[in-house]
Amino acid sequence: MVERTVLTGARVVLPTGVAHDGRVTVEGRRIVDDTAREEPSLDLSGHWIVPGFVDVHVHGGGGASFSAGSAEEALTAIGTHRAHGTTTMVASTVTGDLDDLARQAAVLAELTEQGDLAGIHFEGPFISPHRCGAHQPGLLRDPHPADVRKLIDAAHGAARMMTLAPELPGGLDSVRMLADSGVIAAVGHTDSTYEATLEAIDAGATVATHLFNAMPGLLHRAPGPIAALLEDERVTVELINDGTHLHPAVLELAFARAGADRVAFITDAMGAAGMTDGMFPLGPMRVEVKDGVARIADGPTAGSIAGSTLTLDTAFKRAVTVDGLPVEDAVRALSVNPARLLGVADRVGSLEPGKDADLVVLNGSYDLVGVMRKGEWLIKPEVK
Repeated sequence: MVERTVLTGARVVLPTGVAHDGRVTVEGRRIVDDTAREEPSLDLSGHWIVPGFVDVHVHGGGGASFSAGSAEEALTAIGTHRAHGTTTMVASTVTGDLDDLARQAAVLAELTEQGDLAGIHFEGPFISPHRCGAHQPGLLRDPHPADVRKLIDAAHGAARMMTLAPELPGGLDSVRMLADSGVIAAVGHTDSTYEATLEAIDAGATVATHLFNAMPGLLHRAPGPIAALLEDERVTVELINDGTHLHPAVLELAFARAGADRVAFITDAMGAAGMTDGMFPLGPMRVEVKDGVARIADGPTAGSIAGSTLTLDTAFKRAVTVDGLPVEDAVRALSVNPARLLGVADRVGSLEPGKDADLVVLNGSYDLVGVMRKGEWLIKPEVK
């Protein structure tokens, strides 16, 4: 007999808006359409039910890294973020030797095949040495299409996105190849001009990797990549809403220009997410986390911000309580838009009949109190 779960009484964020005193019914792994009828239910009055979060850019968590080349570490990172509401995620690597990245991709591809991941995002090594951030400068290289193809092939169909600097030699050809291969081409860690960025978008780039971070600032005579990426309707812009990477006024600017349907909140989290302060690896780099902020500990890029320790439940709460976003816009940025970007919106990203029963329960203060993935409670709400 298929297990049935009925949730009632909460404010449910649906594609049509917020249903007050709403109802969500789950049979097995999926949300089903039914008429309200007398049957046992879990009363979630005073709570919110929102779709499970979708993170298209995350490097690790729980002390573990996707770049370790270990399925055990990857599952630890996955479990950490699931406990914070991320029910769908793409594993991001960091710059490394091509052979090492290929080996990492083979491990992550197996987890994608098993359904634990939604794919792989290669962030580097095809990025600008002038905007490398937490990536090791000595391992950077130009995005020659043959090298880009090597990583795509190593992922065995699991490659979902690749971040590159399109102004580098081979950049535009690689963007075209990625687009033709069904892999999202993302502009990031770039020193590109406004004009060169427009060329990349016309060539097939559709994502801005952590917009504003690791790229030239917006200047009145040199608008650079930021203006090009914000203004083009074909581009989804990633934002790290942790209070460290972006000033609230900048986040407001991004929403005002791009609109709520083109923003995807990401964590860009490294292994320290869900952990206390300390030292952590990030690919071949060492990272020190102090007061929750991760920075490269030594070497030529010492002091650079090294990803984040963010989880998406925190990003959601901040969006609503600090940034003043409507709950519906926060849901678009954390669930709807990234699911559409990945091409999985037919299964996840919104609470609709027929879709996977991936959902997050928040209390009245927007703190996470429950997580369901594919109809199974990972954290069951404790209600009176």
